[in-house]
Amino acid sequence: MAKQTTHLPLMLPPRAPGAPAARWLVAGVRAAILEGRLRPGARLPSSRDLARHHGLSRGTVVSAFEQLAAEGYLEARVGSGTRVTAVLPDSLLEVDYPSPAATGPTAVTAATAVTAATATAAEAATAHPPAQRRPPRRLSHYGRRVRPFPEIRIVPARAFRTDLPALDLFPTTLWAQVAARRLRRASTNLLLGCGPMGYRPLQEAVTGYLTASRGVHCVPEQVAIVSGVQEALDLAARLLLNPGDRVAIEDPGYVGADLVFAALGAAVAPIPLDDEGMTVGDSSLAGARLVYVTPAHQFPTGVAMSLPRRLALLEWARSSGALIFEDDYDSEYRYRGRPLPALQGLDRHGQVLFAGSFSKVLFPSLRLGYLVVPADLVDAVAATLSVTSRHAPLLEQAVLADFIAGGHFSRHVRRMRQVYADRLAVLLECAAERLAGLLEISGVEAGLQTVGWLRGGIDGEAAARAAARRRVEVTPLSRYSRGAAPREGLQLGFAAVDPPEIRRGVGDLAAALAEESITPPP
Repeated sequence: MAKQTTHLPLMLPPRAPGAPAARWLVAGVRAAILEGRLRPGARLPSSRDLARHHGLSRGTVVSAFEQLAAEGYLEARVGSGTRVTAVLPDSLLEVDYPSPAATGPTAVTAATAVTAATATAAEAATAHPPAQRRPPRRLSHYGRRVRPFPEIRIVPARAFRTDLPALDLFPTTLWAQVAARRLRRASTNLLLGCGPMGYRPLQEAVTGYLTASRGVHCVPEQVAIVSGVQEALDLAARLLLNPGDRVAIEDPGYVGADLVFAALGAAVAPIPLDDEGMTVGDSSLAGARLVYVTPAHQFPTGVAMSLPRRLALLEWARSSGALIFEDDYDSEYRYRGRPLPALQGLDRHGQVLFAGSFSKVLFPSLRLGYLVVPADLVDAVAATLSVTSRHAPLLEQAVLADFIAGGHFSRHVRRMRQVYADRLAVLLECAAERLAGLLEISGVEAGLQTVGWLRGGIDGEAAARAAARRRVEVTPLSRYSRGAAPREGLQLGFAAVDPPEIRRGVGDLAAALAEESITPPP
């Protein structure tokens, strides 16, 4: 068993007035061991350190240690200090208290040992009154409204997991080299921190990248470095919305945005989609203070918002005084057609907040993204960040800035664009052969996943359950809709799945859908 060392002071419960010091110390250490706060093999502070920290004589501590050693809790070794006994009796650590019907000395011996030890500790060390029933916690309105966001599942990728890049192809060795070089040159300023808007070299690198690749109009001062789009959403919502304010979102759309707005008490208005994206003429937009859109690659359908629709949305925002939150979701990976300019790049009146994340492009645990804000909101955003997150982790910002400045980021994106295009081609080819009449794959132009429209009267949730029984992951589009889904479909990820697994997944998905089909495929 690997030994654990306790270098920090040993925390003990308050000493009851008049309790003998040695008895209090013995009871406190014994309780810490029985409760698992001191694990087998853990090293205790030296008697000198413990005496100084708790205002005791060293002789008192030595006497207490000797008593605990005699009871079998501690052992002292020359050159190794005093440690918790490596192997404690199971009866002291895992005790089943006897039922009222149990009789005889065997039934009560172990329970009595622990009960007596714990009672002694409680009486001598804490002297607290009996526990009373605690009234319910009082939460704020926000605390009562907020709902958890689904966590990332730490399991091997398989067909057709969504929202995940090909992590096995990320250049971890190169990233480690860049990080090591940055750490070797780390200055005291880098260890100290930065302003709330972020590390200036990374702000400059992001500005250059967005200007060149997305047509965004900004200067570094407008770029806030955040942990990702989720923080950017929360930041914008706190700054711009009061409870009851109307906010428009795409339907179906990103659940994370819905959760943020609902937690703040906003009146969320779902706006339907068509083949050109969000329907700007919908009456539900009336009175909205903020509109959330994913125009480059709509989540989850994959529709790209047309240029006329983008211009119409901008004009509506200008005339109504509303702001637009543009989530540049999956824009880095476009497989056909000309790159579409960002909505922010078309904006001439400062109506758009533009957000993106490096988590899907590089790796999910890199919690770094950006929010480009209109010039008149920079001070408010900086002030908010200064009293919330202060700033994003600075060392990670510096490494990412070096990664971008060294050209590694652009090379990685180009490489992965080809890999993902090849995997999409395999999916489309296999689907045409095996899924005809069951699932019509959308002609996706960008992103890490696509959508398949169900045929044969198949229900999306039933299809997902049938697929899961064959180790295939698909997500029904109905889970992204606020009401009844206008059309049954499935979201399928392909970026994190290699071609053999894609072929296996298509075959098993075809068998699952055939079971659920009301109308047999041709």
